[in-house]
Amino acid sequence: MRSIYTLTSLSIMALTGSLGTAQVLAQSGNGEYADGSDIIEEVITTGTRIQGRSALDSAAPVDVLSGDDFTNQGANDLGDLLRTIVPSYNVNAQPISDAATFVRPANLRGLAPDHTLVLMNGKRRHRSAVIAFYGAGLSDGAQGPDISVLPSIALEQVEVLRDGAAAQYGSDAIAGVMNFKLKDDSEGGSLEIKAGTFYEGDGDSLQLAGNIGLPLTSNGFANLSIEYNEADPTDRSVQRDDAAALIAAGNSDVADPAQIWGSPELKEDLKIVANLGLDLDADKTFYAFGNYANKSSEGGLYYRNPSSREGVYTRGGAPLIGDLDGVNQGIDCSGASLAQVMDNNTSLGANCFVFNELYPGGFTPTMEGEVTDLAGVVGVRGSLDSGWNYDVSVGAGYSEVEFTVRSINASYGPNTPLTMDAGSYSQLEKNFNIDVTYPIPVDAFASDLNFAAGFEWREEKFEAKIGDPESYNSGPLLSQGFSSGSQGYVGLSEDSAGEADRSNIAFYVDLEAEVTDDILIGLATRLEDFDDFGSTSNSKLSARWDISENLSLRSTIATGFRAPTPGQANVTNVSSVFDNGVLVNSGIIPPTTPLAMEFGGKALDPEESESFSFGVVFNIGALDVTIDYFDIDVEDRITLSSFNSISPSEAALLESQGIAGASEFANFRYYTNDFDTNSKGVDVVATYPINLFDGDTDLSLAMNWTETEVTGYTEGLLNATRIRTLEEGLPEIRGNLSLSHVQGPWRGLVRVNYYGDYYIAHASAGSLSFEPGAETTVDLELAYSFSDQLTVVAGANNAFDQYPDENPYGGILGSKYPEFSPMGINGGMYYLRLRYEL
Repeated sequence: MRSIYTLTSLSIMALTGSLGTAQVLAQSGNGEYADGSDIIEEVITTGTRIQGRSALDSAAPVDVLSGDDFTNQGANDLGDLLRTIVPSYNVNAQPISDAATFVRPANLRGLAPDHTLVLMNGKRRHRSAVIAFYGAGLSDGAQGPDISVLPSIALEQVEVLRDGAAAQYGSDAIAGVMNFKLKDDSEGGSLEIKAGTFYEGDGDSLQLAGNIGLPLTSNGFANLSIEYNEADPTDRSVQRDDAAALIAAGNSDVADPAQIWGSPELKEDLKIVANLGLDLDADKTFYAFGNYANKSSEGGLYYRNPSSREGVYTRGGAPLIGDLDGVNQGIDCSGASLAQVMDNNTSLGANCFVFNELYPGGFTPTMEGEVTDLAGVVGVRGSLDSGWNYDVSVGAGYSEVEFTVRSINASYGPNTPLTMDAGSYSQLEKNFNIDVTYPIPVDAFASDLNFAAGFEWREEKFEAKIGDPESYNSGPLLSQGFSSGSQGYVGLSEDSAGEADRSNIAFYVDLEAEVTDDILIGLATRLEDFDDFGSTSNSKLSARWDISENLSLRSTIATGFRAPTPGQANVTNVSSVFDNGVLVNSGIIPPTTPLAMEFGGKALDPEESESFSFGVVFNIGALDVTIDYFDIDVEDRITLSSFNSISPSEAALLESQGIAGASEFANFRYYTNDFDTNSKGVDVVATYPINLFDGDTDLSLAMNWTETEVTGYTEGLLNATRIRTLEEGLPEIRGNLSLSHVQGPWRGLVRVNYYGDYYIAHASAGSLSFEPGAETTVDLELAYSFSDQLTVVAGANNAFDQYPDENPYGGILGSKYPEFSPMGINGGMYYLRLRYEL
């Protein structure tokens, strides 16, 4: 796996070789393209440590997205905005996915959410406290960062490095790196109000946002941004077959639909970002930035049928009747009928209990998640008279998600609370970094050899906190067959709560030079040592060759890794899942518990990767094109195992080990280094300016093809459904074609989005799998500026109201469309936005 360690010894040969750097676009000597238009150099800080290098002459593919790319859309969530303009980035709706409903997992180049490293102003962002236990099969078990906590109005630009970069940045940078750069203006600003609604008449949304730049003395800036969102839920459901049968049989208390599939209600979503900078003197700058976010949203879980829900309404198929004064005491409830028990005027009705009295039509639990995110970084960067540049910083990030379940604990009978605090998860990370650079003159090179090195110390802690006792423990009716713990999502118990932490240190060296006028070579090597599983080292070699003014080639080869998180190694969770047509309790337990080890569990190891990319950059007149091929092998991928069925005695053993509700487990899973994958694909980006009607027109194309293959796995741990989901769960082909036009006070945008076909196992059941076909949607936007300050924008996302193919198994659980559709399930949306420039 570590064949690329030889890069270190090859570096001297490479740096004295004949490969080198080129600019992406053909340029004349006066700063113009060959057609006479002005060159706009987009300076990047991701993937290189040379100051002033642009995306045009980088050795690896970097997408540079401006803040306007995000504001010219109807969606409010940053993940949805990014998905629209970066085809290799996928984020789906996550209805009925437990915590993943509130922090949706995202995939870059077909890999897991925690295979992408997220930076803000070049500094590592903390991961979310949410672990995607049920992440559509693609992201099951991932614990990645949450970018939805960032307001788009705060962004100056976003750099997406589509290249393995663990040697440069450390753990998680297997699929790539996303760097969110904040605005740093010391004056001006903007105010925005945006309202939208779906064609179906639901999902009304409101967004208020503002940004202001202020001077921080005469030598600095303070740039502040705030955003607030609300959104109503959506409903894209059909009535469940079993619920429809109850209605046909005369049960008038069944809701229609009994179970909701759609976007959750966004009750409130507040995001605040601050970015500060102050020149201390001519050679030294102080900086500080950070964010605060708080989001509360609520979505539904699975419907509980009053004629079949075991442990609530039935036991062994017969009605479950509780004897409130105790079995073999007072009035005997064993021979009572449902009608007798529900008649409170009789002694049986007063002493016996069935949940049909509370919910005669069944019930659907709901789950509310409150996400809090807080982060801050302070540092000083500058230069010394000797030529050294330095950057010293310290930062911390905190994420917490608190769960509230509106449900019942059946074992409490009529005394069950209907709203319960189900506990919380939190993630705390601390970072200390020292980075230095120094240009070393080398007579044989066309440029100085840029020497960069650094040290990093990191510590992360994952903590689970207990919920209300009624959310996890057993009430007085447990012995009579009533289930314990809150239905839908069992709260965290005292034994499940606790904290786990880990620290690590890292050293890196990064070299980069133009060895000739046409050739750029880069080499990075990084060593990390973790206090729980030891050391790992990684390297990366990159090269770029300018063949001519119009043609360049670029390539990288690298190793990478991702460390298992303390949360993955120690978390416990209990949820209801759909298994072989039956709703059952399923547990997630630490891999080192005795029962997990009986089924193959063991301490987690880091994932390891090898990647290769090769690209071509060329222009023909004003047409600019980049084509990049990538190939990524990942070994020992960390994921949740397949479901393991357990006997009542084994479940009771888990209960005795402190895992609440385990006595009723039908199955369980645990984290494991289970399988290997190969992901390969091609990214194509092309832009072409057109002169239309004496206005400024830009035509752009972005396409991605990604193919994933599971190349190895452990028999019995990964089933056929999960394998096919990993390989085909995302469209192999995704892309968009955009045409924007500006003429006087008018601006227009047309964007065509393409989503190829894919595979889905409805409710993770292989027997319910199907393949929705390819879909094309169109986004339209028209803006008019009444003055330099005031602009009105009207638009439509999915203007022609396209939906994915309908779910052929929709009646089983009530889902009309594929629940993890890449294009979404809500159809078209209108929106209106007002923007005022300060």
